[in-house]
Amino acid sequence: MLDAARLQKNWSAVAQHGDQVPLFFYSTLFLTHPSTRDMFPVSMAHQRDKLVAALGQVISRVDDLDAVVPVLRQLGRDHRKFGVLAEHYPAVGQALLATLEHFSGPDWSEELAHDWATAYQVVAEVMIEGAEGAAEMPPWWDVTVVGVERRTLDVAVLTVVPHAPLPFAAGQSIAIEVPSRPRLWRYYTPATLPAADGSFELHVRLVPGGAVSTALVQASQVGDVLRAGAPVGDRLTLRPGHQGDLLLLAGGTGLAPMKAIVQQLAAEGGRRRVHLYWGVRSHRDFHDFPAMQRLAEHDDRLWLVPCISHERAAGPPFHTGSVADVALSHGPWPDHEVYICGSPEMVRATYAAVERAGTPRQLVHVEEFGNEETVQ
Repeated sequence: MLDAARLQKNWSAVAQHGDQVPLFFYSTLFLTHPSTRDMFPVSMAHQRDKLVAALGQVISRVDDLDAVVPVLRQLGRDHRKFGVLAEHYPAVGQALLATLEHFSGPDWSEELAHDWATAYQVVAEVMIEGAEGAAEMPPWWDVTVVGVERRTLDVAVLTVVPHAPLPFAAGQSIAIEVPSRPRLWRYYTPATLPAADGSFELHVRLVPGGAVSTALVQASQVGDVLRAGAPVGDRLTLRPGHQGDLLLLAGGTGLAPMKAIVQQLAAEGGRRRVHLYWGVRSHRDFHDFPAMQRLAEHDDRLWLVPCISHERAAGPPFHTGSVADVALSHGPWPDHEVYICGSPEMVRATYAAVERAGTPRQLVHVEEFGNEETVQ
């Protein structure tokens, strides 16, 4: 049986070595298995950070594998877009064990090596199982850009059409790769459900230093062909069988999944009421306000509350303050399902405020995808 506490303690000690850990891992992997280098972007700067974060997330929950299995299966499906095959997993495992042994120093033992090997084998098997279960799906979809609207200085709305059906649920995220940034992927959550021709909207905010977002916002043109990965994530999707009212809290382009959720509810009908609080820094940052107004005007179950945090609101319907402050001042929200999406800082602050207000954790939904530039 795995000693989860021992693994977590060892990982905490190894992680103290910072950037040296992923640097050693990738150097080992590429030296021992050179063919794997082509799966990764030319620049490994972002990739190194992702390894540490991913390992830490899995290890912190190694004693609750049932909770991690759905995430691992999803990762296995999603990694097909990198060309990852079952035979690549042993190479990664060998490099990982060599890295852990190197940075553990005298603390390394046969027992620790056995636990790490066993834990990795479980992770690999679940990811391979996820990939094999998606074998009938393409590893990625080509999508053509059919519309580009630069709504603000740093936000563009792209309309894309997949070359083959790309099914996804409102609230799921899709990784996007642009030809000029090969093997760099950024998660975006579609802002609309697929239209009759399969097209959907992507709301893209330029992230300082973000290679993919910069290319999409500043250089996208009609006719460009992008790659889209398999839809991932379920924490922002509507729960089957739940019929409670919704409180949607969005910051900036975090509006995207909320807009898709509103569309799904409108298509389903029913009596669920939705209060959507959308927050930005200034009036000019409401990049999709006319479209959201139209949705609210045609659905009396939807209340749209625009919030401005860094300047005084011009008057109704705008409110001055952060999304959390304005929404909680309009509460309480008993039994509402609460969905939060925006920048990492906005999500953390809003989640904390909602929790302090007494909302049960099981009613609060936050997704881990789509908040930052993401690579393998």
